[in-house]
Order: sequence, then C-alpha cells, then structure tokens
Amino acid sequence: MAPVSEQPAPQGAGDPPHTAAAPLPGPPVEEPRRENGGEWCPGSGNAVPPSGESGAQPREATEAPGSAAAEPPEGGWGWVVMLAAMWCNGAVFGIQNSCGVLFVSMLQLFGDGEDKQLAFKTAWVSSLSMGMVFFCSPIVSIFTDLFGCRKVAVIGAAVGFAGLLSSSFVSTIEPLYFTYGVLFACGCSFAYQPSLVILGHYFKQRLGLVNGIVTAGSSLFTVSLPFLLRVLIDSVGLYNTLRVLCILMFILFLAGFTYKPLVPNAKDKEGGKKGKFRFPPEKKICNFSVFKVLSYRIWAFGIPAALFGYFVPYVHLMKHVKDRFGDSVPEEVLLLCLGITSGVGRLIFGRVADYIPGAKKVYLQVASFFFIGLMSMMIPLCHVFGGLIAVCLFMGLFDGCFICIMAPIAFELVGAQDVSQAIGFLLGLMSIPMTVGPPIAGLLRDHLGTYDVAFYLAGVPPLIGGAILCVIPWVHERQKLKERAKPVDGETTEKMLENENTLVLDTTEKPVKEMESGV
Repeated sequence: MAPVSEQPAPQGAGDPPHTAAAPLPGPPVEEPRRENGGEWCPGSGNAVPPSGESGAQPREATEAPGSAAAEPPEGGWGWVVMLAAMWCNGAVFGIQNSCGVLFVSMLQLFGDGEDKQLAFKTAWVSSLSMGMVFFCSPIVSIFTDLFGCRKVAVIGAAVGFAGLLSSSFVSTIEPLYFTYGVLFACGCSFAYQPSLVILGHYFKQRLGLVNGIVTAGSSLFTVSLPFLLRVLIDSVGLYNTLRVLCILMFILFLAGFTYKPLVPNAKDKEGGKKGKFRFPPEKKICNFSVFKVLSYRIWAFGIPAALFGYFVPYVHLMKHVKDRFGDSVPEEVLLLCLGITSGVGRLIFGRVADYIPGAKKVYLQVASFFFIGLMSMMIPLCHVFGGLIAVCLFMGLFDGCFICIMAPIAFELVGAQDVSQAIGFLLGLMSIPMTVGPPIAGLLRDHLGTYDVAFYLAGVPPLIGGAILCVIPWVHERQKLKERAKPVDGETTEKMLENENTLVLDTTEKPVKEMESGV
C-alpha cells in the first residue's frame, strides 16, 4: 500500500488551540474535518481508490507543499457500507457456490438418457456464469472509475435481477447459457466489484478485518442456500426457485444506494463544477501501467494458473457424492461444511493479514493453494462420507484465506490509486480458468464414467500457482529498494541547480555591496 504521511488529528470545537508558528501568507489549506455527526469529509489526496459517485459533491482540499492526505474514517457510515457489501458478496457468491444443487436439478429437468455429453453441456451453465463474473471485471473497474461505485452497483444489480428472472422462463438448456451464464453473471459482476472498491474509501487500518467480514457474507449464504434450494426445488420446482432468488438480487439493488463515495470519480474531476462530462484520457480509462509493476504481473498470472481446478468441486461434488453414495447421504452437508469453515477462515485470516507487513501477505495465499490442491486430490480417496466432510472443512478454511486477502494484497502491490483496475484485471484473468475447469471435469466424467481423474487433475494447478507466488515478496522488496535508490528526475535536478545558483549569487553579491558601501 502506498505510504500515507502522518498528520495531526483534526481540531474539534472543544479542543485547546494548537501552539504553532504563524503560517506564511498564501491560500489556506483545507484540513480534514468532521461533519454530519462525526463523518469524515476528506480532501482530494486520499490514499483510496479514485472512484466515487458523481451525485456526491466531495470537498476538495487546496493542495499545497507538505499538506498531508486525509485518512479514511475507519468507521462511521462505513459500517453500513460494510453490511451492504457483505450482502452483495452473499447474494452473488452464495448463489454461485450453490450451483451444485442447481446443477443436479438441471440434469434431471433437461436431461436425456441418450445424451452422452449431458454433464459437459450442463456444467457450462454454472462455469460460464462464474467465469463471466470475473471476465467483466476489467470493464467494471473502468466504469467504476468513470461513474462511481453507487451507479455501477445499482445498475449491475438490476441487470442481474433481469437475467435471473428471465432464466425462470426457459424450456431448454441452451437459453440458460445467455440468461443465467451471461446476463445474470454480468449483472453480478457490476454489482460485486464496487463493493470491494468502496471499502477502501472508509477503511485502511482495519481493511483486512473488514474484507474478512464482507467476504464472510458469501459463506453465510453458502451455508444456508443449499438447504433452502433443496427444499424449494422439491416443493415448487426449479423455475419458481429461480424466481425466489430474485428477491436476493432486489435487496442487492437497494443495498447499492448505500455506497456513498468519499473521493471524486473521473466524471467529477473532468466535468468540474459545471457538471459537463468529458471522457478522461485513454491512459486514465485503461490503466495498463499496473502491469509495469513486476510483482503485480507475477501475482496477476500466478493466481489464474492456480485456479484451473478451483471451481470444479463446487460444480461437480454433489454429483460425485450421488454417484458414489447414492441417495443415502445428505450431500448438501458438504456445502455446509465448505461455507462454515470458509467464513471462519475469512474472519481469522483477514485479521491475521493486518499484522503481516507488506507483500508478505502473499505467503498466506501460497499456503492456501497448497492445501486446496491437496484436498482436491483427496476427494476421490474418500470412500466414507465422513472423510469427505473432513476434506471439505479444510478446503473451506483455506478457501476463505485465499479470498479475503486479495484486496489487501492488491493495495500493497500497486498502491491505493491503482487498486480498482488492478483488481479488475486480476479478476478478468481469473475468468479463463474458472470457466474452462468445470466443463473439462464434466467431459472427463462423461468419457470415464467417474470423477476420480477430474479431481486428481484439479489439485495440480493450485500447487503450481502457489509455487509461482512464492517469489512475489522478494521481487516486491527489490523493487522498493530500486525505487529508493533512483536519482531524482530531471525537473527536480534543474530546480535544485537553480536554487544553488541563486545561493551562490547571493553570497557573492553581498560582499561586493558591503565593499561598495564602505568605499
């Protein structure tokens, strides 16, 4: 995370006056102040992502040399924003992670006993949906920078609502590729990413903890939704179940209005006070400069390399249990175990990440991928249902660790100003393996008659990706040392030379004038 210079706390009405030297004449520098019941009104130099909401009118501080940037408030309205973001994570990924229940229902509803590629075709619905959530992220980050978190999140939730509702009226599997796999997923993507960015407006010191709480929302929904979906599907069918899920998206639509920004977005900056909007330069819209950071490049390609098998258990584990144990066991219990320990992992490791300095947080992800890969390989070895429960408990714990520290790591590698698009590019690259993995597993099941090989192969990529990520802290530290050792730029050198020449002239002219006055 980019370092923020320290500054004195804002002086309240009842504070004693500060004893300081008289300030030099010049334009006053606006300091951060508390208004509206203690809510922070920061200046323009916040170390937070540069996205806000055009409808707000943030107060811009007059920049001056040596002026310090305002810190995020670490609370206040931020707690409401945190709860809204928590609901967003729950609604989006609770539905996505419960796709195993929907997958089995789709096989029964649209299945044909003569179709030898049924699992392959049906898996595309869930994997395409999860992949599109991440594939749209680079575009979402651009829109978030341009128009702010609030508008993007609200419109995204509305689109997701429309996609999910339209999915309840299809009669074959093919339309679901568009209504559920594309339209619903794109809406979820536009609603999800602003929930990550807006947290940086309100929190810095507690960002790891807050991210853990927010991402735990998906765990709470993952725990409860499978059982709710099973009851609904058995009682009212798949179509009406999808209509019930639309209620979650409508609440998400309302939650997006709470994303009150604390910094101006690109529209506010470019349009000025007149409100005329002009698109900023192309370099500001698509900020590919984050890829100049070597540690970020390694991270952005190492994470996707680890995720080719990540989503396979979520899609195919329910069907694997049915194939191996029949109807004698409640397979939804496995998603319950995944959800509970994932939530615990997000809370625990989110807090732990706050105490790990700099890019060394990446080591938590390395450990996570190692255990996730190992647990995936152990799924076929479990011939007792209790063994599968133990595997899912460990897998969920480290899944929570991996997810909750993504945003803090992005802050550390690229700094607060570039974190929005840095997360967007990463999620976009993640979409490829998460889309491809489950259909390949389904294809292996169709040809081999079992999921064993699919789960063995799903455990290999996390081990490879974790090995790649190990070098990031070392690379990042070397980059920081090089930046500190860099000479000052040409403009600064020129100014220093001018000042030095001025001092030389002053020291030489003074004795000459004294001699002339003496004569």
